[in-house]
Amino acid sequence: MDKLPVGKVHMNILEKLLAKYTYSNNRVVVGSGIGEDAAVIDMRDHYLIAKTDPITCATDEIGFYAVNINANDIASMGGVPLWFLATILIPEGSSKGDLENIFSQISQSCQALGITYCGGHTEVTSGVGTPIVIGQMLGEARKDELRPTSAARKGDELIMTKTAAIEATAIISREKEVELSAHFSEAFISRAQNYLYDPGIGVVKDVAALAGCDGIHAFHDPTEGGIATGIYEMARASGLGVEVFGDNIPISEETKALCDYYKVNAIGTFASGSLLIAALPSASEEIIAKLKAAGIAGTRIGVLVSQRRGMKLIQDGVEKPLPVYHQDELSRIFG
Repeated sequence: MDKLPVGKVHMNILEKLLAKYTYSNNRVVVGSGIGEDAAVIDMRDHYLIAKTDPITCATDEIGFYAVNINANDIASMGGVPLWFLATILIPEGSSKGDLENIFSQISQSCQALGITYCGGHTEVTSGVGTPIVIGQMLGEARKDELRPTSAARKGDELIMTKTAAIEATAIISREKEVELSAHFSEAFISRAQNYLYDPGIGVVKDVAALAGCDGIHAFHDPTEGGIATGIYEMARASGLGVEVFGDNIPISEETKALCDYYKVNAIGTFASGSLLIAALPSASEEIIAKLKAAGIAGTRIGVLVSQRRGMKLIQDGVEKPLPVYHQDELSRIFG
């Protein structure tokens, strides 16, 4: 029997399973599919957007991660996250204080985003070695505001917000603090750890900053597998190819140093905090200006092309296939 590696299930395998076992009806506007951030259900006068995502790689601030990661996927469909439920699984030997800490993180994170924490399930189980929080987020969108991953068009420019591997930078510096303290200054580690909040792993504000901006066709929230995999997912979902200008992808000083230290590629690791935007070239200047006005950096990093041209990464003047990280680069650090 073939064993699956740790990380995302390969897209080809997942695509076959989704095609075989999931189904839709006339009220499911966006259902299961590679690259789509959430399901969309027609509620007649508006859309209901539904998402579930687990947090498995981070133990520190796990409640914060759970709320923000799930909220990102609602926002990335053009919606507003409104209601949150959480399944909390904690290992044997956990204390009441450990559990309350997770509840507190979830509650505070929901309040900060105007989300109602309204239920879920909590269990102590021998089936996990570290806490796992599985979030379920519901939100709403007006019908003219839906921006699914699959709606990118040929000729669209690809814009990303902030920098690559924001989430990975926070995870590495928080989970490996003791090891890193022997090689990096306390100030450096503190800056990297604060990436959780600044620039932050959320994109709700990124989407909100672009409200009313014409010419945007699709959003996508790159997560596991990094910016590169997120770009691949958007192009594949839209039936397109893509040319990515690798030299344009912004990577911060802290991110580069940590990725170099662990010999991982910054464009192939957890990227929550950055939003991918596919838009008409004529809209790019306005998009970047609106993001800047909200204190958010926006950078042109590529263009969507016909499917027959394939998916390319152009770096240092060399064109090569766009890498896809079915197994996130962090798995090389944490196993």
